Amino acid sequence: MSDASKGLRLYNTLTRTKAEFVPIDPFNVRMYVCGPTVYDFAHIGNARPVIVFDVLFRLLRHLYGQSHVTYVRNITDVDDKINARALRDFGGEIAAGTLSLNEAIRRVTEKTADQFHKDVATLGCLEPTVEPRATEFVEPRADGKADMITLIQNLIGRGHAYVAAGEVLFDTASMPDYGQLSKRNLDEQQAGARIAVDAHKKNPGDFVLWKLSSPEEPGWNSPWGRGRPGWHIECSAMSAAYLGEVFDIHGGGLDLIFPHHENEIAQSRCAHGTSVMANVWMHNGFLQVEGQKMSKSLGNFYSIHELLETETFGTRKWPGEVLRLAMLMTHYREPIDFSVRKLEEAENTLRKWKRAADLAPAAGELPAKVIEALCDDLATYAAFQVLTQLAGEVTEAVGEGAAASLKAALAFLGFNVGAADVDEAGVAKAIADRLALIAAKNWAEADRVRDQLLAQGVQLKDGKDPVTGERVTTWEVKR
Repeated sequence: MSDASKGLRLYNTLTRTKAEFVPIDPFNVRMYVCGPTVYDFAHIGNARPVIVFDVLFRLLRHLYGQSHVTYVRNITDVDDKINARALRDFGGEIAAGTLSLNEAIRRVTEKTADQFHKDVATLGCLEPTVEPRATEFVEPRADGKADMITLIQNLIGRGHAYVAAGEVLFDTASMPDYGQLSKRNLDEQQAGARIAVDAHKKNPGDFVLWKLSSPEEPGWNSPWGRGRPGWHIECSAMSAAYLGEVFDIHGGGLDLIFPHHENEIAQSRCAHGTSVMANVWMHNGFLQVEGQKMSKSLGNFYSIHELLETETFGTRKWPGEVLRLAMLMTHYREPIDFSVRKLEEAENTLRKWKRAADLAPAAGELPAKVIEALCDDLATYAAFQVLTQLAGEVTEAVGEGAAASLKAALAFLGFNVGAADVDEAGVAKAIADRLALIAAKNWAEADRVRDQLLAQGVQLKDGKDPVTGERVTTWEVKR
């Protein structure tokens, strides 16, 4: 673990302050980020949190060691919009009895989830450590990990939930400090509520934990009848399953603060009897397109796939790394105006950086100033100023190693720096050195070797020899 980790400062939405990040366990840093609801292809607004928290994931691995960071990003594959999409796309087959609704839902979510993975990989994002699907955590599990039905039972048993009109609802009045994240109190919600619409609720702000399913809707057996979970309980179960009852960082878009994240906190804290769910809550800002709110009615609603593969925006296709840089040129907490002009600026900047970095045969040391900038609440703009300075030094032929440092910084930030010049003998030696370090249980130094190779575009994969059972390490170029 690097001493530089002590300098990491993050803005916490829960406290509205920027403070030093102190992990619960520096050898097990844990982060959860809300992933996509896979009823359709992910749009460019969905791309922003994926890119932002990919940068944080990379930074945490650099500071604490790759094996000491767990990043969970879920997939929501049970949702009323998914049901509607399945009926739209496969309604004829369902009506004819040749395809069940559950099978149609699987087809919809498999297709859209696969496209999401392809899209975000093209954007330069690493895979999360774990990517659970909501449907896998509805019922009690054989491995004993947290599940939604058990969490709901705990909430009822602790007096925080009740059954009414075929639904299980969270009782917001049972939690005295409900609303801390969004700064909304129950009195404010009562004043503007349409109580008559949901007369079965004790309080207008109470929200659904479980709802009954009709025969035409997907459902699971539960103590309250065949039904399906509410939206918020999914993330409470999946985060607890892999990160525990309290973890370090929870991230997502600004639009999720209320009601989703507020209700996640309520469910998790009340089910587990904890004072917090996550210590740090981070949210990226909103995205507009050419100065307007993104909307299908305005004709400015674009999927990541469209931008990458079609000529619908600016009458051309855009490389994934250009989209990535355009997203990161604005601080993650600020609103971003996604425009053709911004993409062109990102493309020109990236071209200059790469032209300078290509003069180095291999990546050098990662510049400390880049890490210092990112440690200030992911100040990517300040980090990019360092890259521009290095590119200038290369052009003016001042300072040795600027091109190699620039190449290392680009690779660290998720940009393709090419790998035709990978030194295979050097990689083999580094792997052998790392295996020796692992044998000596020098985990920190072994992680440093691994991260150094990753900065050069070389990703290691550990496994076991199927015959001898010994540890073996393979490698591939990560473009």
